[in-house]
Amino acid sequence: MKVLISGASVAGPALAWFLHRDGHEVTVVERAPALRDSGYAVDFRGAAFEVLRELGILEEVRGHATGMRGTDLLDADGNRVGELPAEVFAGELEVPKREVTRILHEHTRDSVRYVFDDSINTIEQDADGVRVGFERAAPDTFDLVVGADGIYSVVRRLVFGPHAEVIRHLGLSGVGFSAPNRLGLDHRGVLQQSSGRAVYAFSAADPDRMSVSLSFGSDSPRLDLLDRAEQERITRERMAGAGWIVPRLLEDMAAATDFYFSSACQVHLDHWSEGRVVLVGDAGYCAAPTSGMGTSQALIAAHTLARHLGESGGDHSKAFAAYEEELRPYVAENQETGREGALRFGA
Repeated sequence: MKVLISGASVAGPALAWFLHRDGHEVTVVERAPALRDSGYAVDFRGAAFEVLRELGILEEVRGHATGMRGTDLLDADGNRVGELPAEVFAGELEVPKREVTRILHEHTRDSVRYVFDDSINTIEQDADGVRVGFERAAPDTFDLVVGADGIYSVVRRLVFGPHAEVIRHLGLSGVGFSAPNRLGLDHRGVLQQSSGRAVYAFSAADPDRMSVSLSFGSDSPRLDLLDRAEQERITRERMAGAGWIVPRLLEDMAAATDFYFSSACQVHLDHWSEGRVVLVGDAGYCAAPTSGMGTSQALIAAHTLARHLGESGGDHSKAFAAYEEELRPYVAENQETGREGALRFGA
């Protein structure tokens, strides 16, 4: 079949590899002009290792492990009051997200057609195929279209309805960026929580830099859609009065070139497919960053969908139904973990 995948993060390229292996012609369209190099480190747990192994990239991914040794819990003045084991944040294997997306792209770029700096703007389908319009490229027709384009999925909005109808905010938002390693962290993290706010920082690959996350309670995921200046203003407002090193971190935030803002949200849909269009990963059932399962869930979902497409003998309706039936209990469990995680951070 001729398949279009929207999104070149984790689920999209992983699915593209499996589909090409099974003999399908695959195109991946990505709105960003190049591979994204922002985002936190991601971790892998459980069955995700089998997917990495089948993709043939497990050892290469392991080579970029952050090697975190734990996280110190701090009081309001920055004094150590406890410790969390490494696996709380790092899972069984933690890797910078940019390395995972790079490896997946390098593993697929010779067999899959990638189109960057473009996005889908229309989808029309019938019993014979899906007619897709693009912002830049000429329209084309595909047998299947897959939305693997994140929580604000264009594919989901065009086919399943407005974001507001399916995105559930968990009461937590925050920024991420890198900064000079002012705390002298060495493969360790620090976490300070108080009054509905959390500061997390860690250093791994580059001893001169640390990754910083400033989180706070919020009442709407619409903050994600504001421009950077407004997101910075809100962050400074919500972190006002915080002591320790926070004022200096807010200065680092303003100078950061890798600024990233996101809210803890989940996606809840009654069904993950409509005709010849299907959703994978965060686009269909985001569990929230507080679940710690987003990347593992994306890989397992891509593998599950590809397997059922292979077993269905070309019957996409049968494959989509089997994919959803198998994966829903796993997703429900991860989403419950995500909700519990948001509560632990004071949301």
